[in-house]
Amino acid sequence: MRIAKNDIDVKMDIPGAVIRQQTGFGDATGLGKISGEYFSLSAGVDTTPLFLGLDGDMCQCPHWGYVIQGELTTTDASGQEETVSAGDLFYWPPGHNVKVTSDAEIVMFSPQSQHSHVISHMIEKVSG
Repeated sequence: MRIAKNDIDVKMDIPGAVIRQQTGFGDATGLGKISGEYFSLSAGVDTTPLFLGLDGDMCQCPHWGYVIQGELTTTDASGQEETVSAGDLFYWPPGHNVKVTSDAEIVMFSPQSQHSHVISHMIEKVSG
């Protein structure tokens, strides 16, 4: 399956962040359907307040992805940080927050039902 960035549905568009999600983008055995996602994020974006109320106040969905441009740092429940930059492939296990240190464009693949729940939670946070 192939899909152009601009053909992926925009799920959230707020100052500093555009989140696109293509549901039904494949099937990962044991994880169910996956979605292909393209995130455009501005420097300074921090998911910490958006994840409040989720289990552990963190995203509990795993992600596999690629950084097209920019730099992001994840923090896990133990406080360990990892930084990914343009050209890096990454895997973020469940239990993370993300801070954008340099304007970033990333492509991710995530278990659809789990990440749709997280995205809906973020939408509620910015709408409420």
